[in-house]
This record gives sequence, C-alpha cells and structure tokens, in this order.
Amino acid sequence: MTSFQLTRSVLFVPASRPDRFPKALACGADVVVVDLEDAVALSEKEKARELLRQYLESHSGAKLIVRVNAADTKEFAQDLELCRQQAGVAAIMLAKAQSVEALQVVAGTGKAVWPLVETALGVDQLPRMSGVKGVERFCLGGLDMGEDLGMKPDTAGAKIVLDRVRSDLILYSALAGCEAPIETVYPSIEDDVGVERIARQACEMGFAGMLCIHPRQLPSIHRGFSPAPDELDWARRVLAAAEGGDGVFTVDGKMVDAPVIHRARLILSQADEVDVA
Repeated sequence: MTSFQLTRSVLFVPASRPDRFPKALACGADVVVVDLEDAVALSEKEKARELLRQYLESHSGAKLIVRVNAADTKEFAQDLELCRQQAGVAAIMLAKAQSVEALQVVAGTGKAVWPLVETALGVDQLPRMSGVKGVERFCLGGLDMGEDLGMKPDTAGAKIVLDRVRSDLILYSALAGCEAPIETVYPSIEDDVGVERIARQACEMGFAGMLCIHPRQLPSIHRGFSPAPDELDWARRVLAAAEGGDGVFTVDGKMVDAPVIHRARLILSQADEVDVA
C-alpha cells in the first residue's frame, strides 16, 4: 500500500509534459497523478508512456500515482506494463473503473489501486469492487459521471445525484475497510471560494481529499480539509480531559467515550499536532 501521510490534494499533470512533473511535485500538492488518459491525445499515448518511463528511471526518488486508460481500451495493457516496471509508481488510478475483473488485473501489478468511479455501472459495482484485494481508495470522477447520466452541469438537480454517489463511496469504502475516498475535481480554476466550499463539504462528508487540475487550487483545498479553529480547540480539550484516565466523561456537557476521543485525535492529526500511531 502507499504511504502518503496526507491526501488532501491530488494534482493531475499530463504524462506528455514531463517538464511539469518536477513543478507539480514541488508545488505543495500532497499527491501527484501523472495522467495517461484524458490529458493525452490518442496519437500521443505511446510517446507519453516513454516520457514517463524516462523521467522515472532518471528520478529514482520520485513517488507518483499514474492514471491509466480504461480497461476496454487498447492502451490499458501497455499502461499497466509501464507501471509494473517502475518503482516510482506508488499506485495506479484506473479510469472508468466498473468491474471486479479489471481491478484484479490492475492489482496484479503489485501496486495499490485507486479506482476512479465515473459511470453508472461503476456505482452499481461499488459493493463488489470495494472487496477486491489491492484496492486502497476510490476517487469520484464527477464530470464524466454527469455526462454518463445526462445531468445538467452545475445545477441543484445534478448535485442531488452526485451527493448520492458520494454517499455510496463513503459507505462502501468504510464497509470494505478501504481508505476514505477522494472528491472529484472542481473545474473552475479561478474560483477560490467555490473550490474551498466544495472541499470543506467533502471533508465534512468523510472524504480524505480532492482531485485538482491546477496548483492555484491547492491553498483553497488545503483550507477546506483543515480543521476549523473551534474544532481544534474542542479536540485539544477532549484529549486533555482524557489524560485523567476516566473511561467516559463530559466536555461541553456532552458525553465523551472512546470513539469521540478517536475523533479528537483525528482532528489534531490533520493539523499535525499529535502522533496518532
């Protein structure tokens, strides 16, 4: 499994632009995904794989996730073979994940698997896919999902449907013991307020982070996935009271037991204030 300490921001960079790899790794994103799928034209796929291979072989310390083409494309097998050979590939993100069999093939590389759920069939297969050995965490592809379902973008109705999908991702990830999922991209690069709002909502729902398409979005996403000052204050007071050794006690008039203490430790770990090992 991968060892990313934080996954608040998951930044895409085209595999056809190796000049951007170091910039992406240095810009403050928690995770960098080199994209062999949508960001690369069909005529450039082979060249993009070679550029990625050259970069990884000349940068032994790099740790990347690679988004590979969907299992029903002719590029799929070649993408997987590249990932299998490279130690710098920490995980594989499978585009349009919608079958157990495809995930098993990806897991056969020995890499952690991050399925990208972008279709109705992918949602339908979540209960089965979440049980595949090697699946680490799911990601939501909201734009492709909207197209697959015929939703009108940026509408209240579309949000209702996507929130249902978000709930399924949270639920089935928890049931299977997978890591918390990753929210979809926010397509408006210059809307700092909007991206922070979506990031905070995703955090409240139980997502671990958010896909992003531009480094400008990183500060807003990180704020959205960071505890608010009142949360930090509460968590500190809970852990201070827990040092007394009582199994159950109250803080602010509310009962505190083991699950609440765990929640307080999680909040402070997001602010890098405690060791939760």
